[in-house]
Amino acid sequence: MYPGRHAASHPERIAFIMASSGESVTYGELEARTNRLAHFLRARGLNRLDHYSMFMENHPRFIEICGAGERSGLYYTCVNSFLTPEELAYIVTNSRSRVLFFSEARRATAMAALAQCPAVEIAVCVDGPGDGGKVITFDEAVRGRPASPIADEAIGTAMLYSSGTTGRPKGILRPLAEGPPSEPGPLFTFLTRLWRYRDGMIYLSPAPMYHSAPQAAVGLTIRSGGTAIVMEKFDPEQYLALVERYRATHSQLVPTMFSRLLKLPDAVRTKHNLSSLQIAIHAAAPCPVPVKEQMIAWWGPIIHEYYGATEGLGFTACDSAEWLAHKGTVGRVLLGELHVLDEAMKPVPKGTPGTLWFRTATPFEYFDDPSRTAEARSTDGSMSTVGDVGYVDDDGFVHLTDRATFMIICGGVNVYPQECENLLISHPEVADAAVFGVPNPDMGEEVKAVVQLVPGVPATAETAERLIAYCRQHLASIKCPRTIDFEAELPRLPTGKLYKRLLRDRYWGDRKSRIL
Repeated sequence: MYPGRHAASHPERIAFIMASSGESVTYGELEARTNRLAHFLRARGLNRLDHYSMFMENHPRFIEICGAGERSGLYYTCVNSFLTPEELAYIVTNSRSRVLFFSEARRATAMAALAQCPAVEIAVCVDGPGDGGKVITFDEAVRGRPASPIADEAIGTAMLYSSGTTGRPKGILRPLAEGPPSEPGPLFTFLTRLWRYRDGMIYLSPAPMYHSAPQAAVGLTIRSGGTAIVMEKFDPEQYLALVERYRATHSQLVPTMFSRLLKLPDAVRTKHNLSSLQIAIHAAAPCPVPVKEQMIAWWGPIIHEYYGATEGLGFTACDSAEWLAHKGTVGRVLLGELHVLDEAMKPVPKGTPGTLWFRTATPFEYFDDPSRTAEARSTDGSMSTVGDVGYVDDDGFVHLTDRATFMIICGGVNVYPQECENLLISHPEVADAAVFGVPNPDMGEEVKAVVQLVPGVPATAETAERLIAYCRQHLASIKCPRTIDFEAELPRLPTGKLYKRLLRDRYWGDRKSRIL
C-alpha cells in the first residue's frame, strides 16, 4: 500500500473513493497523509517490528493508517469492528499494540476496551474529539508533521487475527523482511500477475477492510496505481450501480454476496451495465455449485476462485473454465505443497477426504502462542494445517469438504455439513443456512439445520418439512437434517464467515461434542 511512486508520476489520480460519501483521496494526498502518520508513530517511539491497532468501520482514514505502517516497518492489526469491548481489549493487549486508532462510530466500544488495555500509550479518534488525556484527535496526531518520508523507511505489514469461531482469536505473525516499502514481496508479484492488476484499474471493494482479503486487495490496487471504490457497507443494488458508475474492472466478493445479488428482481439485475468487469474474485467461504453456475451464466467467464488461509499455508486457484470442468473445486495448488492425510498422518487415495496439510508457502506463527502454533504443525514441524478437510480429484483439482471442527459423527459415520448447507442455500425460500451436529442419545449426534428464510416465507412446520424433503431428494438421508429451526438472521460476518459455534452451543449446553 505504498503510494510513493504513483504520487510522483500522477499525484492528482484518485487513489480511493468512499462509495456512499463520495469522499476521494488522490495519490498525492495519500502520500502526504501516510508520511505524516509515519512521523507520528516514530515520535511515539514505535520502531520497526512494533505494533499498533485500528478499530473502525470502512472509513477513509483506514487506508491511510494501514499505509503508515507499510512504510515504517510496523505490524498493524485491523480489528473486526463488530467485536465487544472485551474481545477488542483481548486483541489489542495480545498484539502488544502501543497505539489504538478508532472511529467516532466505535467510540463507546473503544473507550470501554481501553480501560482494560494499560499497555496502550495513546489512542487516536480519527473523526471525533479527544478526552484531554489518553485520547487525542487525528489532527493533533498529524499536526506539524512532515509530508516527506521518515528517514528510516522500511516495509511493514498487517498482523491480522483469526476470527475466533472455535475459540480465542489468534494473531497471525509472518516474518517481516528488511527492505524499503517500495519493493513488493513475491506474493504481491504473484497475485498481480494472476489477477491482472494494473495501472489505471478500477477495483470495487464491497467487504469490510478489517478482513485480510479486502485489505490486501485494496493494497494491491494502490500498489498497482489503480483506484479503489470502497463500499461502507454491502448493498446488492448499490453494488451493481457502482460497477456501472465507475466502470469497475476488478472486484472481490464472498458467496453470500453472490446469493443476495442473484435474489434481486430481474428488473434490477438487468438494469445496470456490468460490461466493464474483467475479473471477479471470490473466496472466504464455500460457494454452492448452483450459485456459482448462475453467476457465471450472468457475468460470463470472468469469475475466479481461490482458497487460502490468512496464515499463508498454501494457495489454490481456478478460473471459470477450470471450475466448470471440475464443479465445486477451489482450484489447483499454485503455492505450497499439499498433502491430504488421514488421522494417522498417512496419505489418502485421490478422491478421498482428509485433512489438508501444506508444506507452507510462507512461514508463520501464532503471535505469543507457541502451543497453538505447535497444534497447527505436524510433529516434525514440516507441515501446517488450519483444519480444513478436502480431497484432490484425478486432475489435481482440490475440493473442500468442510472444516474438521464441524464434522458430525452420527452413529460412527462422519458427516460433513457443508454439502447440506450449500443445498439449502440454493432453495428459493432460503436466505441463509447453518448445518451442524446436536446431541442424540442413540446416535451420538444428529444433523440439525438453522435457516434464515427469505422475506414473506412463513417459519412454520410445513416449511421445515418441505425443506427437509428437498434435502432428501438430493442427498443421502444421513446427511439431511432431522429437524429445522428458524432464525430472523444468522450470525454471519460481512466477510462471509458464519459463527456457527454460537448457534451450536445453544443445543449442547454443558455437554461437549467429541469434536470440541
